[in-house]
Amino acid sequence: MKRYCLFIIAISFTLWSQHALANDLLQIPGLNLSLSSSASNHTQISTSLQIITLLTVLSLAPSILIMLTAFTRIVIVLSMLRHAFGLQQTPPNSVIISLSLFLTFFVMAPVFSQIYTQAAKPYLEEKLEAKPALDKAITPLRAFMIKQTQEDDMALILKLSHSAQPKTADDIPLYKLIPAFMLSELQTAFKIGFIIFLPFLLVDLLVAVILMSLGMVMLPPTTISLPIKILLFVLISGWDIVINALVGSFH
Repeated sequence: MKRYCLFIIAISFTLWSQHALANDLLQIPGLNLSLSSSASNHTQISTSLQIITLLTVLSLAPSILIMLTAFTRIVIVLSMLRHAFGLQQTPPNSVIISLSLFLTFFVMAPVFSQIYTQAAKPYLEEKLEAKPALDKAITPLRAFMIKQTQEDDMALILKLSHSAQPKTADDIPLYKLIPAFMLSELQTAFKIGFIIFLPFLLVDLLVAVILMSLGMVMLPPTTISLPIKILLFVLISGWDIVINALVGSFH
């Protein structure tokens, strides 16, 4: 019945459109495109370039957020915490990513404030050109990344690129600093995650030994250890401890 109604509607629309075209009742307005030969209005051109630049930055924002900020370390530690509990989907991925984003904004707030004060605001007020504004915007990010980058990771990247040892930190190019920074973030995140895993592992081992001594071999240890781990984590205010350790690792 539904297909029959749709068929009737399609035939009716086809007949109506043919009748309208035959009697000039259906008119399509024309589209006129013209390019001005003079570039007198520089404000419109500048605004168009700013819109294109903004769209480009927004399209690259996820990569910039992952590569140049504290997001990588935070999301890895929170994901490892979930696996330490033995839970697969609690907290959900959306909650972990949202918490990681807000913690990233909290940690990076001084850096973002410097970027806005030194680069974005003067550029929007047309006190700086694009190139000087970009250089001033990169400076706080570079300082943050250098502070969080370990010497061993930086030495590894310089060795792989067959580059000489730079005299100062400002001489390190971004294409070498960014991978060294990401390696350091991974190293630090796994160190924090290992420390988080240890108490949960001890609880699992203790529960497994007790169950084996009682002869309850068929009972999975996670059935008993999971509520115990959750209870201990809540009693010691575990979320506060983890967040304090995460944020404190950036200072």
